[in-house]
Amino acid sequence: MRLLPRSLLARNIALLVALVAVTQACSLSVLLHFVQRPRIERAAMVFSDYVKTLDAVLAAMPAQAGAAAAGRLGAQRQEPAHAAPAPAPDALHLMRTWQRDVFMQALQRRLPDTPVRWQSGQSGQRNGEKLWIRLHVGGTPQWIALPMSEDARAGGIGTALALSLALALLAALTGYLIQLHLNRPLQELAQAARRIRAGETPPALPTDGPTEIAQVSSAFNQMMQALQQAEQTRALMLAGVSHDIRTPLTKLRLAMAMAIPRGADDAFVASAEGYLDHIETILQQFMDYAGSGEKELPQPGDLNALVGQLVSDFAGLGHAFELSLAELPRVPYRPVSLMRLLMNLMQNAVVYGKSGFSVRTWRDAACAYVAVGDRGTGITPQALEQLKAPFSRGDNARGHAGGTGLGLAIVERIARLHGGSLQFRARDGGGLEAVVALPLQSPAA
Repeated sequence: MRLLPRSLLARNIALLVALVAVTQACSLSVLLHFVQRPRIERAAMVFSDYVKTLDAVLAAMPAQAGAAAAGRLGAQRQEPAHAAPAPAPDALHLMRTWQRDVFMQALQRRLPDTPVRWQSGQSGQRNGEKLWIRLHVGGTPQWIALPMSEDARAGGIGTALALSLALALLAALTGYLIQLHLNRPLQELAQAARRIRAGETPPALPTDGPTEIAQVSSAFNQMMQALQQAEQTRALMLAGVSHDIRTPLTKLRLAMAMAIPRGADDAFVASAEGYLDHIETILQQFMDYAGSGEKELPQPGDLNALVGQLVSDFAGLGHAFELSLAELPRVPYRPVSLMRLLMNLMQNAVVYGKSGFSVRTWRDAACAYVAVGDRGTGITPQALEQLKAPFSRGDNARGHAGGTGLGLAIVERIARLHGGSLQFRARDGGGLEAVVALPLQSPAA
């Protein structure tokens, strides 16, 4: 069970809120036990002294004068019907209830022989609250309602708590804004990494932020420069390899044409030229895999038009594909690279699938899909997944000349370059289907 959120922003905010909550709880505890409780107990001590003095005065007065004085205070002989030794708990006013309890406990400790009763107001109203004390008037016990001390009414504590809560929310908001500021360089770093993955060259990240973020940005910029240098070296090497190998092949073709008279040995010439074509095909596949279209920029295009054109081209070569096109929006893709991807899949279907060729497109909320299918039975989808690795060839490809095991690796690499994927699945009615998913939005966006 995962308790912490996944994002760093959410984790830091949760930690900040927890720290603020603990701080507020500790502050409230200190306020109640070291500030408010002594204040209430002092008020109870003053109130008890006042009650003792009043009780002594009324007891010392003549009976008639004491009764008159008690009458002016609203004294009564019967115990108040709606009064209780302790105030009733109030879930809506916990602080007020706590302060009353502290006041009553301190008052009863100071007046152990004087009964005290609390009468709460209607529906928690403070104006109806009364504190009844039993005093002696002319030797007769009577109950007198005395005014409550403001210290027992939670005076000012509510304002202090509201202010404390407002400061806590302000601290949490400030921390949230600070965390957003710190997360922005990380988001820029992730965006730059996605653009590199998509074959683009993002601008250098700023290095004028906090020291730790600046170090990360500087290291990323250095890595990007190293990748650019490696890309330049690879491009130069590929160009050199292509030139250095194709030049001797061209010279060999020319030497054969000049050395062997026309009609002298047509079978030998055809065999030799076949081998030369095989070498050039292998070389081109290596070049395709090494390049795979990183330098080609994606642009919105009509995917259905590209698929339809390729189906028409294969039909002209005698290979008919059943075509099913759904309505698609303009999809960002690299035209040359995607054409190479689809041609590889369709060529594999023709060579290894033999029959039942089909191409269809559809979409969902995030991706557009192109599926190339056939009715072949020579290999399972699980084995095809393994053939995505470079230089892997299936058993049914051993007898086909001109292959290097790079076809599906090229397709997989181009699909991932577009931010998409290549999957294989069994086709209804037999055969296999290669499904290419292409995001409707550019992966670098």
